[in-house]
Amino acid sequence: MRGLTIVVAGPDPDRLRAALTMACAAAALGRRARVYLHEAAVGLLASDARAPAGLPNLTDLRGIADDSGVELIACQTGLALAGFSAETQRVAAGGLIDLLATLEDDRLVTL
Repeated sequence: MRGLTIVVAGPDPDRLRAALTMACAAAALGRRARVYLHEAAVGLLASDARAPAGLPNLTDLRGIADDSGVELIACQTGLALAGFSAETQRVAAGGLIDLLATLEDDRLVTL
């Protein structure tokens, strides 16, 4: 079964919300689901952007994704630029080369 790898290309919280929601849906179907935060998107890890009424905020949505088995990967350069560490942000650190090298049969979506 094909997995889903989503690249969040910019620091828009709505894009991260959409990526995490799609990844959770893929995980619920038993598929591998990964979300890669590219460069400036890594800054969203510190964001707790407000959500529409009745929906989880980004922090809660990250928890749901984690519980669902979604792998959250942060760009190593983005982590350095933001002054974050992968450990404190509870993400895997990686780069685009590794992401593409491990794509396997996943669908690749960029938001």
